[in-house]
Amino acid sequence: MDGAILTIEEAIVQFGRGKRNGRVVFTNGCFDILHPGHVRTLEQARALGDYLIVGINSDASVGRLKGAGRPLIAERERAEILAAFESVDAVVIFEEETPQAVIARLLPDILVKGGDWGADQIVGRAEVEAAGGQVVLTPVVAGYSTTEILRKAREGAAGSPC
Repeated sequence: MDGAILTIEEAIVQFGRGKRNGRVVFTNGCFDILHPGHVRTLEQARALGDYLIVGINSDASVGRLKGAGRPLIAERERAEILAAFESVDAVVIFEEETPQAVIARLLPDILVKGGDWGADQIVGRAEVEAAGGQVVLTPVVAGYSTTEILRKAREGAAGSPC
């Protein structure tokens, strides 16, 4: 089943605390250029529960976080790509720099972040744990970084005769 692109209100109607028929897992990111690290994290997150909801930063939010020229791929297209993954049940686009409001309203059973995040840096941790949920850190997949991919592309493009 392919995932759906939902508003936060639609996600709450379908996956909110009172509507659940299984464990809801939430993860988030910009997902500007997908790489194997993203794929593995999504698969690991989905394996932790019955439903995986992915929050993605809006175009404006990515621009504020990552700077001029980002994102490379528009929010609706990023959402469509993620929703096509078998492991993803729903995608929610949020405008803020962090998914704090989405997490506080949805209150997933499990919040997943990459292992490069410190426990004190995980947005939504307090809300999830206060509601009886848990935070799970997935291992970082070495060698994959959107920033590094873009750096290599720029360097390659600068030296290319094409």
